[in-house]
Amino acid sequence: MRRRLDDSQHSLVPAIRALDGLVAYHAGVDEASGTMVNVSVWTSIEAAEQMGSLAEVQALAGEFITLGVVCERPFVNSPLPWEIG
Repeated sequence: MRRRLDDSQHSLVPAIRALDGLVAYHAGVDEASGTMVNVSVWTSIEAAEQMGSLAEVQALAGEFITLGVVCERPFVNSPLPWEIG
């Protein structure tokens, strides 16, 4: 899973960077539990919602599910009332 996550950068990074409103994006995987976590920060909820329909994300989700990754759907988009920066 880790290797596939690393490889996914080639298609995901350009696609995600092309979306309006991206501030930051982080991806991680816990191989022991077969769980992947993706956390992104956007300028608005509307901007964040773009990830749910991004073709590259949809295509890779199927591959990761086949590898045993647990995918929570729909994506959770939460406003952030404060941050430590």
